[in-house]
Amino acid sequence: MFDRTVGILEEFVDGDIEITKDSALVDDLGLSSLDVIRMVAAFEDEFDIDVPDRIIPSLRTVGDIDTLAVFTKLSLLH
Repeated sequence: MFDRTVGILEEFVDGDIEITKDSALVDDLGLSSLDVIRMVAAFEDEFDIDVPDRIIPSLRTVGDIDTLAVFTKLSLLH
């Protein structure tokens, strides 16, 4: 799933920046708050999940997003 996460993030990142699970969305990848909201919408579409608005401020790193996607998908399966 991490590869899909990186693929989505690459659409929002300028230049050739290495994306790792520890990459901070704002500080390392240079995303604005609007970029983060658009990115969340892209993740919702790609993974067919719903991210509650109250969760968005806690998404600080690529790993946070990847973990959210995995756990949300797993919870939908049960």
